[in-house]
Amino acid sequence: MLGVVGVLLGLSAGVASAEPEADPNVARIDTVVHDGPQQATVIVYSAAMHKLIPVNVLRPKDAGKPAPTLYLLNGAGGGEDSATWAAKTSYVEFFKDKHVNVVTPIGGAFSYYTDWQRDDPVLGRNKWTTFLTKELPPLIDKEFETTKVNSIAGISMAGTSVLNLAIAAPKLYRSVAAYSGCARTSDPLGQAYIRMVVADRGQGNLNNMWGPPGARGWRDNDPYINAAKLRGTKVYMTSGTGLPGPYDRLDSPLVNGDLFTLGNQMILGGLIEAAVNQCTQQMSARLHQLRIPNKVLTRPNGTHSWAYWEHDLHATWPLLAADLR
Repeated sequence: MLGVVGVLLGLSAGVASAEPEADPNVARIDTVVHDGPQQATVIVYSAAMHKLIPVNVLRPKDAGKPAPTLYLLNGAGGGEDSATWAAKTSYVEFFKDKHVNVVTPIGGAFSYYTDWQRDDPVLGRNKWTTFLTKELPPLIDKEFETTKVNSIAGISMAGTSVLNLAIAAPKLYRSVAAYSGCARTSDPLGQAYIRMVVADRGQGNLNNMWGPPGARGWRDNDPYINAAKLRGTKVYMTSGTGLPGPYDRLDSPLVNGDLFTLGNQMILGGLIEAAVNQCTQQMSARLHQLRIPNKVLTRPNGTHSWAYWEHDLHATWPLLAADLR
């Protein structure tokens, strides 16, 4: 990690280089730091956002054989905080013996991983749809000699984003898995949830994302409304009911005996999960109406928290793995 920081500091200081100046209008891999035998941090320059973005990549044990790619997105914090797949789960160990590249960008906090209509004074320039569907995949495919077969999954905020990314880039992903995401963005419940993430937590101006709530941009980015565009992509969704479950206990690993953590997880996490469960069931009904195959794993309990998402990743992996062959 020190190597990555050093590279970024060197670049920002304008270190002289014999290399020709790179075209700022072309996305590129700037640096690859090998963090371990099966882990790498790829520093990618996004021409759309005019900045360097770290991307974590888990590699298969047999790196000499082309492997498919699972794009696995973090939640509202975009991986910029401590609530990440790396910090909250054992996903590194889980994928250690899987023949797949797992690609997770670090950035995009409170952005919904979408292309914003305008730059935001707080959250900056967000062109994540462009980055994730157009800039990053060909760079990953070239750097790691992949099979060019992809799937995408994400939690919470990104549980909405992955559906929109699949809609925006037909045929890029064989399948999409949304863990505790809300597929409604233009109805009152969906808008309230997005306001909580972008405006309340992120302090961003909601109007800069898709325009004022209720504007066409919100309908254009509503997976429920645009569900027909998911035809040809396998859709998996998971959610709990919000009722306390096996990981909502004082002795749960991520609670560690902390009463405040447990209370927050059960009350706020329970309310959020109950709401996204409603979104998920509505989306599934919509897909069934359109005769688009989908599979929903509804837990009889469980809050909006990491232990359940790790469980959901494990539960959906056999399905994703079959799609990636």
